[in-house]
Amino acid sequence: MLPQRLPTLGLVVVSLHPVPAEFDRAAESIRAVEFRSDLRVQEIRPPEDLAPNSLALAADVSPGQLEGDSHFGTGRFIMLHDLSEPEAWRGQFRVVCFAQAPLETDIGADAMLPDVAWSWLMDALEEEQADYDFASGTVTVVNSKGFGELTEQGEGSQIEMRASWSPQSDDLAPHVAAWSTLLCMLSGLPPVDSKEVPAIRHIARNHGRG
Repeated sequence: MLPQRLPTLGLVVVSLHPVPAEFDRAAESIRAVEFRSDLRVQEIRPPEDLAPNSLALAADVSPGQLEGDSHFGTGRFIMLHDLSEPEAWRGQFRVVCFAQAPLETDIGADAMLPDVAWSWLMDALEEEQADYDFASGTVTVVNSKGFGELTEQGEGSQIEMRASWSPQSDDLAPHVAAWSTLLCMLSGLPPVDSKEVPAIRHIARNHGRG
């Protein structure tokens, strides 16, 4: 599969001050990332009031270039920048990311799944040689079963990861690449290289998504 280049939609920044050069370089590095063709990525409006400057990406796993909302997996990547170096960040930058995917119920019942999923993120950051510190996050697995008028939904599982860390340089490309790798792995996509990496099996249906 050929990689796709992130469309340049224009940076959405709400700030009363000039945009720092460090943020501009970080944004440029993010926009230069190329993604595998079965991952749809676009720049979206970032959440307000989290930082003086920010940039956000939305991704949907879409094998075969399916249109509409993805039932395979979805994610968000938000880059925050503040020259004042907030104490909680311990630096100018902070990345906040989210990844979610449906699972087969037997996989969702595995007590080790959260540990495995977190290790995949750490491994992806290391493999991409992302320079970071102070990682934190949560992994949540939800198992559900329909009853009554929802009996037809049957059983389903879903995994959700929320994570953040502090990049130590303004080259954010490795961080975006690691996030996209994690999302694809959670969604059950095979790796694009020859490495034998286990993938979580997923269900291509809209169970438990409202």
